[in-house]
Amino acid sequence: MSKIAIIGSRGLERPDYLTNVKKLSVTTPFGDPNPVMYSGMFEGIEVIHLSRRGLDDRIPSSKINFKANLYALKQQQCTHILAATICRSLQEEICPGEIIILDQFIDMTTQRLSGIFEDMNGGTVYQPMEEPFSCELRDHLVEAAIVQGITVHTKGTVLSIEGPRFSSRAESNLFRHWDADVINMVTAPEVILASELGIPYAALAICTSYDSWRVNDDTAMVEDHVMADYHDKVLAMIKYTLKRIE
Repeated sequence: MSKIAIIGSRGLERPDYLTNVKKLSVTTPFGDPNPVMYSGMFEGIEVIHLSRRGLDDRIPSSKINFKANLYALKQQQCTHILAATICRSLQEEICPGEIIILDQFIDMTTQRLSGIFEDMNGGTVYQPMEEPFSCELRDHLVEAAIVQGITVHTKGTVLSIEGPRFSSRAESNLFRHWDADVINMVTAPEVILASELGIPYAALAICTSYDSWRVNDDTAMVEDHVMADYHDKVLAMIKYTLKRIE
């Protein structure tokens, strides 16, 4: 029986799509998850909901306890993870308001140590990372977008930075030359930890604006409009995908 974890971000902080919602009290060897987890049901499917930045979206990316979050989902015996995130575009063809189903990442974080088992047993774990995102879950998310008429990019490389500052124009142009498609502050190390814990993971990212490489860009002015649509778009895709996971 599947138990699906949903990691929500800005616009999807609360489990308002679930029934029989219960607040969970969870402690891990790495501390408490941020800041609260819920269990609930969606059409007979057991779901664990975790808000990555808290219910008020105030936890900065550099302060998220990723190890506790992912280990807590393992403790709850979650079989799959669907993660929602926002991002900024590094490529002209990825426009604000569009959804990207991520398939690769570049980790440019510097303070977030991502190995989880080294902390627990002192050993070294060499984790394969050629295909960090679950192909099965990605396919379900792509289908969900297409069926519901949501503009989707079926693959994309996300570059994760430490935050909370945005990249400089020089950095942004460098990342473009590395063929990164979008940039955010959370996918790494989240996907790395999920892989190490053996939980299939997929992420859908909604583009809010172009990154700083774009000179005289005014798309940041539409971010509020993009975020107003974010909840309905992402929730529709998640609901569809939940019913497709076996």
